[in-house]
Amino acid sequence: MDFLQLLSCACIIFTVGMFTTGLTDLKKMKATQCADNVQFLPFLTTCLNNLGWLYYGLLKGDGTVISVNIIGASLQTLYIITYCHYTKEKRRVYLQTLVMGIVLCVGWVYFTMVIPAGETQLSQLGLACSVFTISMYLSPLADLLDIVRTKSVERLSFSLTVATFFTSTSWTLYGLQLQDYYIMVPNTPGIFTSLIRFFLFWQFGAVLSNKPSYKLIQI
Repeated sequence: MDFLQLLSCACIIFTVGMFTTGLTDLKKMKATQCADNVQFLPFLTTCLNNLGWLYYGLLKGDGTVISVNIIGASLQTLYIITYCHYTKEKRRVYLQTLVMGIVLCVGWVYFTMVIPAGETQLSQLGLACSVFTISMYLSPLADLLDIVRTKSVERLSFSLTVATFFTSTSWTLYGLQLQDYYIMVPNTPGIFTSLIRFFLFWQFGAVLSNKPSYKLIQI
């Protein structure tokens, strides 16, 4: 097995592992028969991100990108359906889902009918997916500032932080190996935000005092 194949396996294993952290929220919703303490928007944005990268992988013919995002989009769809079933705010949830569907349709029309097929189509789609991924990695920074203020890391998931670090690192190396900067660049912020979280665990972890688990923060 060469280095690229090893990186491909690492990307699939770590990314799928990170996506399955949402199963904790799914089990919580089924156990409580409600979705009050679960955030819906991360499921929606992650699904949109997966579908964008899936299209990119199909255009490029990259089996690793295709496999990971098929699994990711399927899991996020499961989380969305489960949330819609248990939530009491169905109108808001349906509206947000409708907006995502519209964005998806507009994006599909633009990249398939407006942009000419070929290198231009691939580069513009890669740029759009990269910007969206970077915004998702940077979105929890406000929560991290709040953690510094409160000096409590109970809102962070250590296992998710580890998964994010290894996932971001493997994709960064994978993109570097392929010389695909649309894959490499957007995953670099994930490494830095994970390192910040590790520092926060080291700095404020002592205040947990026998907390049984950490609350998930979805990236």
